Amino acid sequence: MSGWTNIFRPWRKLYDSALLIPNNGLWHLPAFSCLPIFLYRQGPHLTNICKPPAPKLILQVIKIPARLPKDTKKMKSFFSLFITVFILVHTGCHSQNKVEIQNEKSALLCNPEKGFCEIPGTDTNSADNNRALKTTKPLKIIYYTDPICSACWGIEPQLRKLKLEYGHITEIEYRMGGLLPDWSYNSGDISKPSDVARHWDEVSDYYEMPIDGNVWLEDPLESSYPPSVAFKAAQIQDKEKAIRFLRELREMVFLQKKNITKWEHLELAGKKAGLDVAKLKADYERKATELFEEDLKLGRELGIRGFPTLILINSAGQKERAYGTIPYNQLEGTLKKLLPRATKTNYEKTWSYVFSKYPTLTAKEFSELTGNPV
Repeated sequence: MSGWTNIFRPWRKLYDSALLIPNNGLWHLPAFSCLPIFLYRQGPHLTNICKPPAPKLILQVIKIPARLPKDTKKMKSFFSLFITVFILVHTGCHSQNKVEIQNEKSALLCNPEKGFCEIPGTDTNSADNNRALKTTKPLKIIYYTDPICSACWGIEPQLRKLKLEYGHITEIEYRMGGLLPDWSYNSGDISKPSDVARHWDEVSDYYEMPIDGNVWLEDPLESSYPPSVAFKAAQIQDKEKAIRFLRELREMVFLQKKNITKWEHLELAGKKAGLDVAKLKADYERKATELFEEDLKLGRELGIRGFPTLILINSAGQKERAYGTIPYNQLEGTLKKLLPRATKTNYEKTWSYVFSKYPTLTAKEFSELTGNPV
């Protein structure tokens, strides 16, 4: 068993690191029902390949420098035990972490119970800005978010499902809220980058979304403004590509421990999203800052106090607000208040379909979109 020593790392980290990508297969934990057929080394990673009916299932399990045993039967036995222990440990830790983090309070500390990252010193009683809320669609959603907001990462599964079911009648307008201007802005339990690392680990468990807080220890961000400005620059080119760009940024910071304030990472995200990188940089250095400031100004006028905040408005001007990482049925219920007769699209809940819509999915997102437990 000496060759497997380095596998025993925090169990939740293993589970949460599963990111589904349909690149000759998918990364996924299918309710732990698919045991390894064989294992091989891919760079520094141990990769588990299972063979369900279709398509091939690939799961990046964990980093391991040790040699791999050649006996496949032993591998199967080991992973059966490994998965059983993981489920037991993960279940206990999950409930304990929920209790602990509900008691934490801080200006910039995202409250997982409410699913909300609050801006310090904001006014919660500001009136809505009617100009911003006008829409020609049956329903408009103004979505205030931030690239490093963990609660916004937590609501991704619900938002993606909402787009599939009600995208034909809704328009989602993405706005940046400016969660972290700089570290002189903060106070309370979150006052320096290293404070965020532990908090991200805890909320990851709460939202059941993968987050690696070590970015705050290894290459901490000084502000969330640079990626926010970059997003506005992406919007100048193409709003749909800008949403893909934002997703790339979030995967970089939450999963890959990348400091997304650095241009090298912004540039790579732009390339992956299909943006003109030269124009992205030009707009990032000029026009986008003004657009970001407009978002901040509008946010103050609308009384945005934290993220995620969704302002829903129908063509009659009636509006509702949804705060935090709320369950999908609650988000859908808010929509139905404004559009009682809205009919949803019954999309195909198959692997091929959901991945044709979203190139990458976390295990939680895959479960939300297909109805398959993980």
